[in-house]
Amino acid sequence: MEALAAAPRRAKRRKPEAPKSPEQEDGANISSLVPATSAPDSCPPGAGGDESHIQDPPPGAGGEEEDGIDRISLLPDAILGEVISLLPTKDAARTQILANRWRHLWRSAPLNLDGRDLRTIDVVSRILSAHRGPGRRFRFPAQHLQYYPAIVDAWLRSPALDNLQEIDCCIDIYAPDVLQAPPQPASTFRFSSCLCVATLSQCHLSDDVAQALQFPKLKKLSLQWVSISEDSLHSIIAASPVLECLLLSTIFGFRCVRINSASLTSIGVGANAGYEPTVTFLEEFIIEDAPCLKRILYHRPPQLPMRLQVSVISAPNLETLGCLKYSDYSSRLTLGSTIIEPCYIKEFRVINSTPACTVKILAINIFNLRLDVIIDLMRCFPCLEKLYIQSYEEGDKNLWHRKHHNLIKCLDIRLKTVVLNNYRGIKSQVNFTTFFVLNAKMLESMTFECQRDSVTDRFLAEQHQLLQLEKRASRCARFYFTTESCRHEFLHINHAHDLSISDPFECVEAGVGACLSFE
Repeated sequence: MEALAAAPRRAKRRKPEAPKSPEQEDGANISSLVPATSAPDSCPPGAGGDESHIQDPPPGAGGEEEDGIDRISLLPDAILGEVISLLPTKDAARTQILANRWRHLWRSAPLNLDGRDLRTIDVVSRILSAHRGPGRRFRFPAQHLQYYPAIVDAWLRSPALDNLQEIDCCIDIYAPDVLQAPPQPASTFRFSSCLCVATLSQCHLSDDVAQALQFPKLKKLSLQWVSISEDSLHSIIAASPVLECLLLSTIFGFRCVRINSASLTSIGVGANAGYEPTVTFLEEFIIEDAPCLKRILYHRPPQLPMRLQVSVISAPNLETLGCLKYSDYSSRLTLGSTIIEPCYIKEFRVINSTPACTVKILAINIFNLRLDVIIDLMRCFPCLEKLYIQSYEEGDKNLWHRKHHNLIKCLDIRLKTVVLNNYRGIKSQVNFTTFFVLNAKMLESMTFECQRDSVTDRFLAEQHQLLQLEKRASRCARFYFTTESCRHEFLHINHAHDLSISDPFECVEAGVGACLSFE
């Protein structure tokens, strides 16, 4: 029996942060837990040494259970140290005040140091002076390379960072002056043999340094606003035999690069529109041979068009593409003989469509919502399972019953998930949606991202009738109406870590107001 229900769906939301104190006070909070000298405090019996030794629980230790035993503190030093290293820097330092058992652990646990979060340079220096290492992750603002190069070099030479696994020279909010990009300190690359993740930003990598590097363990690499030559980039990729994720966002120094890698699974690439005429920006990105590549993701600057030609010659396992944007007029995506490019009427044009049967996830940003364009893309990607569409205007009427009568008989729609942004329930959008409601036999969910306060009981009842949901081709399909839209244009890539997400277009922040469910 079919029924119409309006039920909330749980949304993943980030817990609101407490109001921040001023920067000086913020740095003082953690510096009070770090001694002013590098001499370590005397450790309680059993600290270090045999890591398998289990301490007796100290009186009054936190984390007691009903039987009065602090079972967390019974764990070996090595396990507790691993737990501490996963915490944010401030929280990790504060574990010293839990009990005597914990006092020595932070300074001997693998160091996870976020220099951007600590705000003050002095606090970072004091932590590195007091900590005994080894290092796990070190993050600091890229602007320090220009304003405090000697201090950054001293940080990177600290024994506390020995065997560092992740370095994150994070980009600032404001775009740097590309003509004055400072060199990346040579001390950065003393970790080349042990680095697993590296993010370099707002710097220059010289040929003599870059072409001498070897990264035997590097799996994720991000270069953002980096000046580098094509030969040096090729050299770094060739010297990283296990590299899986590569993010290139607004790199300059050459206009074309060819990628050949047996290990890459995800590539994020973006190019600035080229506001500095004397600088050569990346304009052409060619994937010649990438047998393991699954994802090609566009990482464009906010509110700016992108000028980039992406050509895929051989990527037999490619599954995810996007987000293709209508306003990138000078961009083009070439998959074999198929060409997909924005055109002057604010939509996409598909030329010489040859089916790319491996692609399962696609995200597009289109001005006018037109069913004909989507059908052309579905012909190009016949095995598509997830489709994300962001549109701004309704376009034409999207009438399809007569126009695509013969097509319906032969088109095998394998879509399981459809997300439609900026849904208002107007006639052209309803016609567009009913094509999938009545013909997508494998559909599992369809999400409509609506304007705030537009999802009412009356609106849901009208949509239930207009969309002909009782006649849906897939009896297990569910239809969700969200009250908030994705604010990231379906792409949530801020770091090289994000490239490994199986579905990078899925938004976990949008609130869901109601859903139409059927039994």
